Amino acid sequence: MSTNRRWNSGMFATEDWWSVWIGLALFGAGLLALAGLDLVGWMARPRPWEWTDTVSAFAWGKWFAPAGAGYAGWHPLVSWLVSYAVFTALFAVGAYFQRLSVRRFVFGFSALYVITWLAWIAGNELHLTIVNATVDGHNRYREAALSWGLQLSEGAPFLLALVAGLAIGNFAKGFAGRLAEAAKPEWYIKTAIVFLGVTLGAQTIQASAFALDLILAGAAATFVAYLLFWPIVYTVARRMFKFPRDAAAVLASGISICGVSAAIATAGAIRAKPVIPVAVSMVVVIFAMLELIVLPGAYTAFFPDAPVVNGAALGMTVKTDGADAAAGALLDELMNARHLQLTGEHWQVGWILSAAILTKIWIDVFIGVWAFLLAIVWIKKVEQRSGVVSISPMEIWFRFPKFVLGYFVAWLGYLAIAAAWPAGKPLLASGTAVVQGPMRTMLFMMTFVAMGTMTDFTKLKGLGKVALLYGLALVVVIVPIAYAVAYLFHHGLMPPLAP
Repeated sequence: MSTNRRWNSGMFATEDWWSVWIGLALFGAGLLALAGLDLVGWMARPRPWEWTDTVSAFAWGKWFAPAGAGYAGWHPLVSWLVSYAVFTALFAVGAYFQRLSVRRFVFGFSALYVITWLAWIAGNELHLTIVNATVDGHNRYREAALSWGLQLSEGAPFLLALVAGLAIGNFAKGFAGRLAEAAKPEWYIKTAIVFLGVTLGAQTIQASAFALDLILAGAAATFVAYLLFWPIVYTVARRMFKFPRDAAAVLASGISICGVSAAIATAGAIRAKPVIPVAVSMVVVIFAMLELIVLPGAYTAFFPDAPVVNGAALGMTVKTDGADAAAGALLDELMNARHLQLTGEHWQVGWILSAAILTKIWIDVFIGVWAFLLAIVWIKKVEQRSGVVSISPMEIWFRFPKFVLGYFVAWLGYLAIAAAWPAGKPLLASGTAVVQGPMRTMLFMMTFVAMGTMTDFTKLKGLGKVALLYGLALVVVIVPIAYAVAYLFHHGLMPPLAP
């Protein structure tokens, strides 16, 4: 296996790179607040609302409004339409360079945008979100005179987005097919993760020691977990399920490392039959959706006092970037709501999500190195070829997830600006608040909807042993080991309290 690709190959042709360009472009627009320019405040942001009040006196402004103070005079619908136009244009340009059908992409993106906003608005109704807890002498639940409430906090919009997407994917399959060109959950979530780098930058300034602990613990936990995951799953695939070596290797990588990306990278490294990563990818996506539905609620119910452990375990368990980040966001909201109910204290939002994302990012980085090493082992030891194939270390770079670069650039860029200009921190925070707030949340929401539209549970019927192996490995190997390792390295870490 040799390559003649240049280091910058694909910089304008892959969703990985386009998540970097879009994410950093909007981050850069937010930074212009340092020069007194608000170029992101047009973004629409949903508002909490109560249905009887809205029915009695309807106004668009009760549902959503511009996020920036400088755009307060805009009609809410204008803000919503500008948000649609900007995001559609940015992603359509990316779709064009990725050789997608721009017409079909814009249609699908428009539909996903509308569905996302319907779920986002509905999910902000007070009976779904507001938590019955006294904070600083105020109980918003009682002040709103609610007679009942699900108390899901910001988890409600995510759940509604997921339900809407699954309903389309399983009961309106013709419509789901028309959305397929734009149903790109990995693209949306990778862009949102670049925005999340801004959030981590702000969090690091507030709690630098905790952020460093989280980063180092995530790296150590990931390294230990995957030294255990891969050989166990590979052995089970070979001995219990009698898969051939190439299929067992692809399955082990897909199940134990990082789902679709790892399965494809491994298949390319060892020249596995093309049908193998396709089958594994289908199973990974469907099981990731099941994990997204089950694990955040289960961790919240059974381990309410281990928020960071839960986030890290989730990052090592859920095998796609989209599902992991979506599950992390849902876990963050559910655990914060639960903690608020039990104690009346607010954790700073985002730390649990960061725990899930950081372990997942270390895993993504690991993919390139693992594919490179596995290719060498396969050629020299399994196929026992020598002197025929050259493997360049550049393969590590080609397989490196580029959106991780965007995440670190946003994170370290935020820190560098704050360190170089301490007096500008308020402007820096206000200028990037929209990027790390409603912009990031909207892309998380679109990820939920897009993932749902892609998930057809009936496909599990024809995947036989692959699905059985995945389910067995997940329950017996991945979930318990991931949680044990997460506990080992993250035990005692607690999110800082909100100021």
